[in-house]
Amino acid sequence: MDDALLAAKWMRVLASLATELRVPYLRAELSSASLDRGAAALERICAQAEQGQPDAREALVSFVDLLAQPDFEPQTRQLRELARQTPWLALGRLLRRPLRPSAMALMRAADEGRVPDYGVGRTLTLGERKALARRPTRQVLEKLFADPDPAVIRLLLANPKVIEDDVVRLAARRPNRPDVLAEIAKSPRWAHRPRVRMALVLNPSSPAEIAVPLVGLLMRSELRIVLSSTEIAPIVRSAARDLLARRPPMKKAPKGSGPVQ
Repeated sequence: MDDALLAAKWMRVLASLATELRVPYLRAELSSASLDRGAAALERICAQAEQGQPDAREALVSFVDLLAQPDFEPQTRQLRELARQTPWLALGRLLRRPLRPSAMALMRAADEGRVPDYGVGRTLTLGERKALARRPTRQVLEKLFADPDPAVIRLLLANPKVIEDDVVRLAARRPNRPDVLAEIAKSPRWAHRPRVRMALVLNPSSPAEIAVPLVGLLMRSELRIVLSSTEIAPIVRSAARDLLARRPPMKKAPKGSGPVQ
């Protein structure tokens, strides 16, 4: 099967699967295909997604979700290098990284941050904070969202008491911990929400490995918002500029037909 047929197969199957099955399917497909064939198929999907083709954009969501998984990082590095050598430009644009160390790498070497004061007269242990995150009250949610441990944040994001406004505020908080933002990016419940996605992209604390792939999922109007931001990293703004330039021009509505939606 050549790369065009493989890309078409992935787009077709991904569109037919339940959301929670898409990333495992794509991971299995990339593991079974040779690196060259898999990267070539992804290049086709990325290029078509840049042109706004719906099936490709839908498939790209699953690929971006896969990129957010920490254990996929070795394959991501291989794909990035292959895209650079070939060159596969669309895939390379999605996987671009700054030359300096990423914010995520710097954060791993930093201290773990200050645990919030939960008002009990002592610092709560991680186990106690995780227990609170499993059954939080609205009163304690703000303190939990300020917790520096990603495990606490992961439990909060899965809790049914948490609403989208809570997650948007967390994703927009500045300064923020890149590993906390990474938890939001890989959350199946929240990562696909447009407001959450935009908050992650616009947050200067978001590592490039999170923000740049998410830019590939933005709509034209959202890309313009990214370009207008003066706070985000140059590589994120560059990704938005390149993608906006590659989007096909909007069709003009016939006279008297009203605005194009």
